[in-house]
Amino acid sequence: MTENAAIETFWRQALAALPDLPETLPEAWGFGAIPEHADELLALVLDGVKTGTASSLWDYDATGDPLPAAGDVSIILDGAGVPRAVIETTAIAIVPFDEVSAEHAFSEGEGDRTLAHWREVHERYWREHSENPRGFEPDMPVVCERFRLLLPAQPGSAEAAG
Repeated sequence: MTENAAIETFWRQALAALPDLPETLPEAWGFGAIPEHADELLALVLDGVKTGTASSLWDYDATGDPLPAAGDVSIILDGAGVPRAVIETTAIAIVPFDEVSAEHAFSEGEGDRTLAHWREVHERYWREHSENPRGFEPDMPVVCERFRLLLPAQPGSAEAAG
């Protein structure tokens, strides 16, 4: 099954399970920049630990991708591009990197969940993986997104198995 076919099949199953979802196929994406990031962060989402994420506003400007908005639904992919979950964005705040809150850092679920850890990991991430020429700056605008898990893939399903 191709990646697109797997995503479409997953979405049809999601619609059957949650009929209030929008009919239109949402954006499908994975966390992080490499497959290992995608898998590690997805696991935190599926475990109910990760309920937030952060992106560089400069990366959105560089790629032309639309900014997330409250109410958006997304299909989350694992590191192999297999659809594994449906999330709904519940809140968006754009703040300078050096003003991201400890509460938001905790919501991301990574490491010891402290703001210090969040800053260290995200500075390194944006220095290594930015999609824009500016990279990282201490006052760069960060899109802080909060979300809720609507639907994980069922463990025995074709989508979960790949």
